Parts: sequence; C-alpha cells; structure tokens
Amino acid sequence: MNIPFNKPYVSNSAASLARQVLDSGHLSGNGVYSQKCCQWLERESGCQRAFLTPSCTAALEMSALLCEITPGQEVLLPAFTFVSTANAFVMMGARPIFVDVCPDTLNLSPESLAKKITPQSRVIVPVHYAGVACEMTAITALAEEHHLTVVEDNAHGLAGTFDKKPLGSLGDLATLSFHETKNFCCGEGGALLVNREDWVERAQILQDKGTNRSKFMLGQVDKYTWVDKGSSYLLGELPASLLLSCLHERQSIQKRRHEIWQRYSLELTSWCSQNGILRQDIPAYAGHTAHLFYLQMPEQRYQLKFIQHLRERGITATFHYQALNECPMGIQLGGIAGSCPVAERAARTIVRLPLYAQMTDLEQDYILDAITGFHFD
Repeated sequence: MNIPFNKPYVSNSAASLARQVLDSGHLSGNGVYSQKCCQWLERESGCQRAFLTPSCTAALEMSALLCEITPGQEVLLPAFTFVSTANAFVMMGARPIFVDVCPDTLNLSPESLAKKITPQSRVIVPVHYAGVACEMTAITALAEEHHLTVVEDNAHGLAGTFDKKPLGSLGDLATLSFHETKNFCCGEGGALLVNREDWVERAQILQDKGTNRSKFMLGQVDKYTWVDKGSSYLLGELPASLLLSCLHERQSIQKRRHEIWQRYSLELTSWCSQNGILRQDIPAYAGHTAHLFYLQMPEQRYQLKFIQHLRERGITATFHYQALNECPMGIQLGGIAGSCPVAERAARTIVRLPLYAQMTDLEQDYILDAITGFHFD
C-alpha cells in the first residue's frame, strides 16, 4: 500500500465551477468567484475586508506594507515557522526577532515574547501552528501595552477558534493559505484579512499594483493612476473557483479530518506514553482545525529513523520547519543558535503523519499498524 503525506482536496463541484469560469471570459482576479470567496471569508471571520492573494506569502507582504515597516524596526515572530513569516518583513528592511515557542503547542510563547520586546519593536506575528490557537489574550495584551501591531499568520487555521472567536479576527491583520497542503485549497493561493477599517482602502491599492483602480471600477474617478507602493497581489478566477468549491464543502472536509485526527490521538496514546513521545496538546481555549497530526520523538536520532521505517512500508511522513534562528539566513539577520531551545528541539524531533480528508479507514489502519511496529533500540 502506498500512502502519501497529503492529497489535495478537489470537491465534486470543482470541474463545473471551473468550466463556468472558462465560459465566462473573465480569468483575471476580482471576478465573481473571487468576490464570493471574499464574502464567505468576511462572513466567517467577521473581518472588515478579505482580499484573495496568490499565496499566504503575498498576503504577508501586503501586511508588511500596511504596517509601514521601515528599516531597522523589529518584527517579533516564532522561531518555529515557515520562512515566509520572516521574509515578508525582512524584504521591507525589518529585523526579525526570533522568539521561542511553547512546548505543548509549538506556538509563540508569551513569556518568551515579553522578554524580547524593545523600543524598536513594531509588529508581533503569532503563528497558529497546526491550526491550534496561540494564547492570544496574553499576546494582544503585550501588543496593547507596547503599541504594537498584531498580524496573525493563520496559514493553518481557517475554521479554528480562540475562546470561540474565529482565528484571523484577533489581530489587526491576518493571513491565510490555500496551498494544496491546506484543509481548503486551490493549488496555490492565500488571503489577507483586514480587521482595521482605516486600512481597507490602502489594502485595495496595494493589491492593485499601487493604483486606485478600485475607485475607477466603482466610477469614483475618471481614470486610475499610480498613487502608492504595491504589487500584483491578485488571485486569478480559476483558482478562486476551486477554492469556492472547497469552502462550500467545509463541514464535510472538517468532519472527516477531525475523525482521522481523533483516531490518531486515541489509538496512539498508550504507545506514545510507553516510548516517551510527545503529542499535540489542544488547550481548552482552542478549537483546532485538524490541519496536521505530529509526534515528537524522544531523541533526535529517532526522527529520520522513524520516517524511514514508514517509507519502507509505503507511508510518507515528514519532518517540518527548521528553527529560523539557527538557519544560515536567520543567523545572518541576528539569530543565535541555541537561543530558542524548544523550537530547535521540535525541528530535530517532530514527525508529521499523513492526514487528508480522503483517507480511508483501511489506510489509517495500515498507518497505525506501521507506527506501533516501530522499535526503539
């Protein structure tokens, strides 16, 4: 049996919606399907405005522009995250400050965060790792105390909650990913959620290459022109239609993912306890998204050995991020190896298991048998 790490979800209506786009003659962004996706996101998150983007990376870049980051200002982010969380702000000249994560969730540690804030700090970027909410009460309290902007990197967390509030609604801005590895996907895609009304108009300009094209389309100006910075941050209509078809099936997708996640959790409890393996912890305040299921091996030497054990049986499992503070670019930007021990240990010990909505019970039976057949020497 061959079991991939992920299978992109393609809904039953995807082909018919794509055909409608092709027949419409409108393939570029901000068409009917883009607007429907944005309206869905605005309704579900409660944000002031949603903007579809070509990727979560692009949405983070828009965030950095909206925050008006200037060279030398500091952006605080978890050391355990994807490089885009840092790169979007580094490209604006910011200095990334790598903060350690909590051992139970691998989310930004409020205690570590408080120690890293300086007069040069400008933005905090909490990452809701695995779709499990960060401790946002503590993080937003620190942001308010020090007059910092909060940008939620919610690439894993659409449909997740913190104290029953939607993830993406808790910061000034939030970003989403619709990459094919995510719960809801369109191949490549993302979104920016703007929670500040006074930033909506500028976000439109940034998305439209620095022009006031949106005002022109509304008949508010007789021609559009270059008025600000910006880039091509639009998602095309074909991927937007794929995304919309997934959003329409949100409940069934999430139901199945949670079933798979819960079975992993229940059936591996004893095996993990016996072998000193750490599993994901879901705090009481978090409604998680079942985006991924990971195990942390008791020692670094077991990470690749365990992954290889599964691959020999046709099962693709994988590690995850490398701690940014000890990556070559991270060190070049001021990171110090050894300064974020929890993030560094996670990078060396974490193994992510296959998890996708189309997984069958038989496939999961096979995976569980292979996992529990691994022997620690």
